[in-house]
Amino acid sequence: MEFNAVILAGGRATRLGGVPKPSLKYDGDTLLSHALQAARGASAVVVVGPDAGAGGQLPVRILRAREEPVFAGPAAAIAAGLAELKKNGPNAPWTLVLACDMPHASRGVGLLWPALESSPGVEGAMAVSVDGRKQPLLGAYSTAALEREVGVASEGSGLTNSSVFRLLARLNVLEVEVPAGSTEDVDTWEDAAALGIDYELEADVKSQEETLEEWCRTLLQAFELEGVEVDINEVLAVAGVAAHSVVRPAAPLTTFIAGYAAGMARGIGQASDDASMNAALELARKIAKEYAESGTGTE
Repeated sequence: MEFNAVILAGGRATRLGGVPKPSLKYDGDTLLSHALQAARGASAVVVVGPDAGAGGQLPVRILRAREEPVFAGPAAAIAAGLAELKKNGPNAPWTLVLACDMPHASRGVGLLWPALESSPGVEGAMAVSVDGRKQPLLGAYSTAALEREVGVASEGSGLTNSSVFRLLARLNVLEVEVPAGSTEDVDTWEDAAALGIDYELEADVKSQEETLEEWCRTLLQAFELEGVEVDINEVLAVAGVAAHSVVRPAAPLTTFIAGYAAGMARGIGQASDDASMNAALELARKIAKEYAESGTGTE
């Protein structure tokens, strides 16, 4: 069957300490490389995710895209991938949607096509694990149906932070049981260990997290702010949005100004420490996204 492929390779990887999933190695190759292998036979392939840390240089023929806004979730990533494929050539009748963090996905992909061929009139086939869990990010769907649903969602509440199940809710989709392990993914270092993925990175990540926490405590003590709670992950997330939406040096500048503004608000009694910091970070995130959407950014 003729198909294109959308490989999702974004996400914050928060429970992996920010280590990009596509770059993790399994059986001598990156998870992204395994996903590309699972999509072999596709007329065109697009990888949706950041350029940095995506698991190495991609073959020239592989397209790239990024969901808008960044980290908007898998449904938005699928929409971005479809748009990039359409921009670069004629649509294939089917689109394989595949998350890059399932090293054994190829075991299941091969079962989707015969299921579709034997069931004319359906709009897709989705993998189901042996214990009954549905995995929409290992599925093949009618390209026309996906584009239709993306259009409907875009005219309504949008796709940002929307679930893939919601995007696919109106499709007539087959549930295809796949071999054990096909849908196992990597969300935590425990998952990585269970799958035999290079676990040595965990020590580096833990060391980095511990260093950041220690450095944060040191700074707070130096500025006599020991009672202030700092959400390090949230600060880093806002910095990441600024880096992607504006330019990379905007990251430290954005967090500095947000922190300064939070301190000013707290100093005049406008809000508590937590409230002023949360408000400042949220405003910084909003402005960075709007800056990118206005077309004035350079990335």
